[in-house]
Amino acid sequence: MSIQTLQDLYIDQLQDLYSANRQSKKVTERLQEKAHNDELQSALKRGVSGIEDGVEAVESLLRHHKADPKGEFCQGMEGLVKEAKAHAIDADIADPDVRDASIISQYQRMTHYALAGYGTVLAYARRLGLEDDAKKLQVCLDNTYSGDREMSQLAEGGINRVAA
Repeated sequence: MSIQTLQDLYIDQLQDLYSANRQSKKVTERLQEKAHNDELQSALKRGVSGIEDGVEAVESLLRHHKADPKGEFCQGMEGLVKEAKAHAIDADIADPDVRDASIISQYQRMTHYALAGYGTVLAYARRLGLEDDAKKLQVCLDNTYSGDREMSQLAEGGINRVAA
């Protein structure tokens, strides 16, 4: 796709976000399976659900703009997924509490990438006067921030302490 206008860039970044979300959903499911702490497992389950909601929202926006949701592959998230596999899922970590701390770290890295993506497309939607798009994207951004805060609370509230 040739990017000539802010609208073109908006679509390109929505496609990238769609790809990123799909990739992060799969690895988050695997992180949930590896988690030892019950609260962490539950938070990751909610994370998967939230990512699914984001995938659906971004897909609907792309279809509304007559764009193929699968028009882009997010290499940034691909790298973060590889890191999550290497440092949490497939890592040789004997202590399950230490693995939980690593799981949070890897999940939050992916979350922060999503925050940047949602924030960017939200700003573009607002500049383009796409108020309905902006409303949907604001919900996605707010939900992503909420999930990130929950992980921080889990880490600071006990998981990191137990892992130490």
